[in-house]
Amino acid sequence: MNLALAFLESARAHATRPALFWGDRTFTYNEVADLAQRLAARLVGLGVQPGDRVGLWLKNGPEFVPALLGVLAAGAVVVPINNFLKPAEVGYLLNDAGINLLLTDAELAAQLPALAAMRPGLQSWRVEEFSALPPAAASAAATRAEGDLAVLIYTSGTTGQPKGAMLSHGNLLHNVASCRQALGTLADDRMVVLLPLFHSYMVCVGLLLPLLSGGGMILVRSLHPLKNVLADILQHRGTILPAIPQFYRGLVAAPPLPPLPLRLCVSGAAPLPVQVLRDFEARFHIPLIEGYGLSEASPVVAKNPLHGVRKPGSIGRPIPNVELSVQDDAGRMLGPGEVGELCVRGGNVMLGYWNRPAETAAAFRAGWLLTGDVGYADADGYFFITDRKKDMLLVNGINVYPREIEEVLYQFPGIREAAVIGRADPRRGEQPLAFVAPDEGVTLDPAAVLRFLRERLADYKVPRSIEVLPALPRNATGKILKTALREQAAGMAGQVGTMP
Repeated sequence: MNLALAFLESARAHATRPALFWGDRTFTYNEVADLAQRLAARLVGLGVQPGDRVGLWLKNGPEFVPALLGVLAAGAVVVPINNFLKPAEVGYLLNDAGINLLLTDAELAAQLPALAAMRPGLQSWRVEEFSALPPAAASAAATRAEGDLAVLIYTSGTTGQPKGAMLSHGNLLHNVASCRQALGTLADDRMVVLLPLFHSYMVCVGLLLPLLSGGGMILVRSLHPLKNVLADILQHRGTILPAIPQFYRGLVAAPPLPPLPLRLCVSGAAPLPVQVLRDFEARFHIPLIEGYGLSEASPVVAKNPLHGVRKPGSIGRPIPNVELSVQDDAGRMLGPGEVGELCVRGGNVMLGYWNRPAETAAAFRAGWLLTGDVGYADADGYFFITDRKKDMLLVNGINVYPREIEEVLYQFPGIREAAVIGRADPRRGEQPLAFVAPDEGVTLDPAAVLRFLRERLADYKVPRSIEVLPALPRNATGKILKTALREQAAGMAGQVGTMP
């Protein structure tokens, strides 16, 4: 079995049922499957071979779904690319993954000349042309096995360069089956998709879970204002809503709303404040379940139970057929209340990092995936996260690694030292804040540094401000003391640097 065949089975069983809603348009399973097969035939005609990596650089829209399924049906590997990235960032991914064909849309296609300069020979195809494709029969999907690579999800890292987490067909099928049990997913469910589809959680839970279960996807056309999201939920009778904590905070603060058809809400990507959870459930009387995952685990690892005790502030228990443990640095299993690193084991855990054997080896210990998150389990087997071992920020629920921003800062002429930390932000969770020190005799203009960063980094990665210091604090071994910078930032209380 593989993902493409699993979808074709679902499409045959639910041929005339609605699979995808986009505004006033409804696509049946037959229509989505037909588009996916047409695209698969087109890709094979362009020379795509089983195992080739095909990039999806797309915004959320109805074309994304048959694009992903069509690449899989051609036997190729899907590489979803963050549509907020700038050309330099995309160019790196194209070269690292060895992508020779990029599926994109008319708006993003304006960047293709810049990408072609970084990836000579790059072919591209616009998804607006799907409707002109000729009919096609079933394709090379049958050649792919569960252990074969299906999706390459890029995640930034402490090394400063993104790395591709290799997810097999079996990894994702395993996670879909586990999530189906954990959420009690039914064929009558309609998943509300407002988060970006390039994210691993949306690939698995937003797209594959409903479409392999006979359910529907409601693709939200616009997140702003909030009434647009609510209109889509009400019009198409959405039943499950995955979102980030900031979205639920907005719902709690919203003016009076009509009754929502949702039976379940899920919060992830960042810690859910306990008060937001309590206020949301008190107002809407809809279960709000906090969970946990990471791209390297396809991505879902744990959730609070749908039926039974849900503990505020906890990420819950492992989902079915996934193991979660707390271990010390030597790999010793820790007991209830003992703080250590969360480690994951199961059929959902990635094959490894693309072309990075050393980093793959460092990510595993005795068959366990090391998450880099620190926490503990209580006596009832519920897990709590207390800290992160990784130097990582969460901006609007998206991982941002300071090292990546620092590497770009060091490219700016005259910067001798650079360090990026996170500062709490009630709207976005965290915001990057940069400290820099100039070369001797150089005067740095924070506004110029920010302009430089905006040209090279996705907007959400650009620091909120730049603070210029004569020198950055260091310890006796010469390591920059980010704890001292965090204390300094806390004392500034909104007076730092220059706003983007």
